[in-house]
Order: sequence, then structure tokens, then C-alpha cells
Amino acid sequence: MQMESLKAPVDSVDSEGFRLDVCAGLRQQQRSIPPKYFYDAQGAALFEQICETAEYYPTRTETAILEQYSVEMMGLISQPCAFVEFGCGSAVKTPLLMRHLDASAVCVLIDICEPQLEQTEARLAAQFPKIEILAVCADYTQLEALPLPVSNDLRPVIFFPGSTIGNYTPEEAQHLLRKAAKLIGPNGSMLIGVDCKKDPAVFNAAYNDKSGLTKAFNLNLLARMKRELGAEIEPDGFTHYAFYNPVAGRVEMHLVSRFDQIIRISGEEFRIGAGETIHTENSYKYRPDEFQKLAKNAGWHSEMFWTDANKFFSIHLLRVL
Repeated sequence: MQMESLKAPVDSVDSEGFRLDVCAGLRQQQRSIPPKYFYDAQGAALFEQICETAEYYPTRTETAILEQYSVEMMGLISQPCAFVEFGCGSAVKTPLLMRHLDASAVCVLIDICEPQLEQTEARLAAQFPKIEILAVCADYTQLEALPLPVSNDLRPVIFFPGSTIGNYTPEEAQHLLRKAAKLIGPNGSMLIGVDCKKDPAVFNAAYNDKSGLTKAFNLNLLARMKRELGAEIEPDGFTHYAFYNPVAGRVEMHLVSRFDQIIRISGEEFRIGAGETIHTENSYKYRPDEFQKLAKNAGWHSEMFWTDANKFFSIHLLRVL
């Protein structure tokens, strides 16, 4: 039986946060906007299409690892458990692990895009009618406690796929991992997907697909600012730019101004010069040993990791130290 969803009204909470974050980012010398704001309904739909492109390897590679090793992964996790997914999106990989959950388990889906969250909840509830599912419209980075049933005494496991951890600087990633360890406590564990370092040509193709979907995904951020914040901005005045930075070990995504222009939001003016960029995303890449060291510094023990034959991607099972 599907349980009632726990939802926060995203329009009343997130729009103000969106405005504050955009204005703060545009005031910086290197202008930037947090990548979490990519994911309105249009952005989420575009990302789903990106995941299907020939160039974008992470989704299909991580999915293949889960298909091959999910029995082993879930066998190492104490059952029954509270299965909590950070940033679930459409949760296309989630069933690969949920199929191994005990019937007394609970699945908690957390995402900031409410329309997609509702669709995901309905689909998984139909697919797994014996498992209690809670959908929480929230920013997982802002959680003060895991949103579990009051009577819950299950061991929590966080599922954090998609190499989303790479969107944070190593310092930010360590902070987030430390916070996650505090949220789930000494009995908790985490399954986390991490994109590995590899030939830069693979990265550059993945973030500059021939169909132009990643370009549309990046530019949609400007359209969202115009639509939701009333920003005076011309999305066609910017172009998509993504590249691998081998020194920093990350893919960078930017919006490049095609000419001198002014962006106006809530009474503020931001003068953007021709060629100046708005930094919209980082995607850090880690060798398995590099990520294990990062996790250890954040209070986690790396129990096991799995990778594909090409060593393009890895999934780590972490336990709180």
C-alpha cells in the first residue's frame, strides 16, 4: 500500500533560494550558478534525453555495474533496511537494487523537482507494491534528519548514484559526506557512484553531444531564470562551453556571453562582457583510491567497490567509521 508522500511546497521555498543563489553567484568575479537549478521540469526532461545519447557513457555504464553486481551489493547491506536515495530524479537505476529489498524495508525518494518526483513515486509504488515508499520534495544537502517513519528501526543505507558527488569540489564533497555520515549514524552505509578519470576525449564528447542536448540543458538555466525570477536576460546571448580540466581533474561547464550585455534581476544589474563566462557546473573525476581517501577523511570506511571492464566508472560501498 502506497504511503502518503511527504512534500514541501517547492514554489514557496525554492524560488526565493533560487533568486538569492543566482544573485550571489553573479556578483562573484567568476560568475556562477549552482548546478542544482538545472533541474526544473524541462531540465530534468533534457537530462533524461542526454543519458540516452551515444556520447554520454555514465548512465549506461553505472547501470551495467548495478545489473551485474546488485545481488552482491545488497547482500553486503544489512536487511531489512531503510533505502534512501539522494536526488532520485526518474530513479531508472533504483529498481535494480529495490528488487532485492526485504518486504519490510522502506524506500525514501528525495528530489527537488516535484513533478518528476511524483511520477517516480507512482511508478515505483506500482512496481513494488509491498514496499513502503515515501517521496520527499527537498534539497538533500539541507536535511537536518533523515525523513524516515517515526516507528522506523531499520538500518539506513543511502543510494547516491550518477556521480552527483562530482558536482561538488573535493572540500564540498567531503563536507557532504561527513554530513551524510552524521545523518545515518554508526549503523548506516552508502552506495555511491563515482566517475573515474580517463582519456579527456571521452569527457569532451560526453559533455558536447552532437545532438545539442547538453547545450540545451545548459541554456535552459537562463530560460528558467527569465521565467521564474523575471530576469531580463537573452538566452540566445550565451553559448554552451564544456571541457575537461586535467589539472583540476574535472569537467567544467560554462555559459559564454556572445557580446557585452546586462542581466537584470530584482533591481540588480550585472554587466557581462563579451567572452565572459557563467560557471554552471563542475564534474570532478576520481580514481577509486582517490575517492576512498576522500571518503575516509569524511568519516567513512570503504568496504568494497565495483567497476566496469574499461574502468570508466565505479560504485563504492561505504560504512560509517
